[in-house]
Amino acid sequence: MPELPDITVYIEALAARILHQRLVTLRVLNPFVLRSVEPAVAVANGREVVELRRIGKRIAIGLEGELFVVIHLMIAGRLRWLPPGKPAPRKLGLAVLEFPDGSLVLTEAGSTRRASLSLVQGLDALLQIDRGGLDVFSIDVETFAARLRSENHTLKRALTDPRLFDGIGNAYSDEILHRGRLSPVALTGRISDDDAAALYIAAREVLEQWTERLRTETGNAFPERVTAFRPEMAVHGKYGEPCPVCGTPVQRIRYATNETDYCARCQTGGRLLADRGLSRLLKKDWPKSVDEL
Repeated sequence: MPELPDITVYIEALAARILHQRLVTLRVLNPFVLRSVEPAVAVANGREVVELRRIGKRIAIGLEGELFVVIHLMIAGRLRWLPPGKPAPRKLGLAVLEFPDGSLVLTEAGSTRRASLSLVQGLDALLQIDRGGLDVFSIDVETFAARLRSENHTLKRALTDPRLFDGIGNAYSDEILHRGRLSPVALTGRISDDDAAALYIAAREVLEQWTERLRTETGNAFPERVTAFRPEMAVHGKYGEPCPVCGTPVQRIRYATNETDYCARCQTGGRLLADRGLSRLLKKDWPKSVDEL
């Protein structure tokens, strides 16, 4: 799922192309993508784009008259910019926003339709979409620590909870926890002030550095290679590969459609975390430490 760095770079690329441009036509290619009933899609046609904003992992395109087109990419949704006259891809295309200089196309790979587009009238209605998570760049360490401890969860769950923090998902939470040298299953209610401060610094560093990296990689082009798995990442998607800090093979915890990747040496004092699948199968034979593994 595109997270804060990806969404930020998307918005910057969109600002260079559609800000103060008039939306010629909004076309819905797949009815399942539209998650609102009122106002009608046709109401957006002919209105000028006056602002772009990020709401968590959503992109809000603000049109004159306080009408907002809100896009949530979810896991497999992506945005493409096409030159005038070039048709949207038939199988992947969900919606097209046509402008004088090109078209913004919402696509989604796979058969599970999770990406969405909604029309929202009024700023108050738009703000109701916000889940309430805090932006780590707009708060101090004390506010971060208080929000972290506001509910007793694992650090991984707390970082990815949109009600607690803004724009952090599965990929960057792994990178943040590795940078902060903290276990993904440590409980927020037991975290020390020093560890909370380390996590705060790590979150800001990781998100800022990756935003700048993606910015540099994209340049003046439109973001095309938006993915949660990048070779420069330290642990996310790197199961079995050496940790860039200590060289220990990266471990993982699998659950549902997600997984948590971590370095046992750097983050858990050498302890292997239960895999929820393989560890149950092996039972007593499951190794307790990376040395035993």
